[in-house]
Amino acid sequence: MFRLGADIKVYLHREPIDFRAGINSLAVLVQETMALDPFAPAVFAFCNRRRDRMKLLFFDRSGFVLVLKWLTEDKFRWPRREVR
Repeated sequence: MFRLGADIKVYLHREPIDFRAGINSLAVLVQETMALDPFAPAVFAFCNRRRDRMKLLFFDRSGFVLVLKWLTEDKFRWPRREVR
């Protein structure tokens, strides 16, 4: 278990990702697609197309942490894609 501080921001990547992506691929996605710093005090959340799996990526001062949650009977509620 880990605890997030009150000053930690959470960013959602709205588009589904290929869940074979690991730490390096997700860190690049944060930099290039989200235009954010993967080393910032933040948690970056990613979901698959079926919305039954979520990955959380964050840097804890000693390295990256990647957490995977897999729902067996439900789906995550995720914001709709931003319309421009």
